[in-house]
Amino acid sequence: MANSVLNQPNAAGVQWQPKDIIRGLVWKIAIATWLLMAVGSATRVMNAGLACPDWPLCYGQLIPAAQMNLQVFLEWFHRLDAAAIGLSAIALLALSVFYRSRLPSWLPLASAGAVFLIVFQGILGGLTVTQLLRFDIVTAHLGTALLFFCALLAIGFMLTPYEATGNTGKLAWVSSIAALLVYLQSLLGALVGSRWALHQCFGSSELCSVMNSHIAGIVPATAATLAVSVMAWRQPALNANLRKLGNLASLCLIAQLVLGLATFRLHLQVEPLTVAHQAVGAALLGTLLAFSVLSWRDRVLSA
Repeated sequence: MANSVLNQPNAAGVQWQPKDIIRGLVWKIAIATWLLMAVGSATRVMNAGLACPDWPLCYGQLIPAAQMNLQVFLEWFHRLDAAAIGLSAIALLALSVFYRSRLPSWLPLASAGAVFLIVFQGILGGLTVTQLLRFDIVTAHLGTALLFFCALLAIGFMLTPYEATGNTGKLAWVSSIAALLVYLQSLLGALVGSRWALHQCFGSSELCSVMNSHIAGIVPATAATLAVSVMAWRQPALNANLRKLGNLASLCLIAQLVLGLATFRLHLQVEPLTVAHQAVGAALLGTLLAFSVLSWRDRVLSA
């Protein structure tokens, strides 16, 4: 995501510094986390959340070859990806501490916070199995994954070279509010999914209030995101990277609204649409978070 938005190639022959190595690792973990959330969504919509009846192993094995099918593979691969991300987060912390004298003073603490989130996420992942997909734990599981994803993006964009223009105005506040609203909307979406509220509402008129809360949440989240995009477009001499992020937020918002309408009209019967809806929602949140981090940096650097 970052490489496509921010083109920051190193000059030929220049040796990478610890900051460059850590930033590259952060981007890789962030992409893996985004994919992990997509696989987790596929696991849920394919009813594969309990395909591995035990935890942390699957059927008591590291690789359950005899029981392997699509559902077991999704749950098993989800755990494998999560384990790889956890190890990578520990490596990030280790590098941050080892090179602390050559890095920003906040980085070891931020890396430790990321490790805490992924450990907590792992605990919630285990509880989703042992507690038989209890809806509040499933919702918290996704909510924590999104926080971890945002933490990685914040670290990455704080380490990215940036030239302040002093023309962000109120964009830092507006984008932060938009990111918060999209995060809350994502939690409502997770609640709808974990309680199968759309199916319940259409099938037996139950849990319609849960589904309607997610539908109502579209309005403030959409308005705030549009405000960011319009303000970025109208702001003179805005940093080019912020302008790109503003345009990307618009594209993600349009795609998310189309996917949301399609999943609603088709009653969640097309699994890839549901997975794409959550994946694009995470991408929208990440884009707004990146915009917020760079906007606040612009304000501080130009003060």
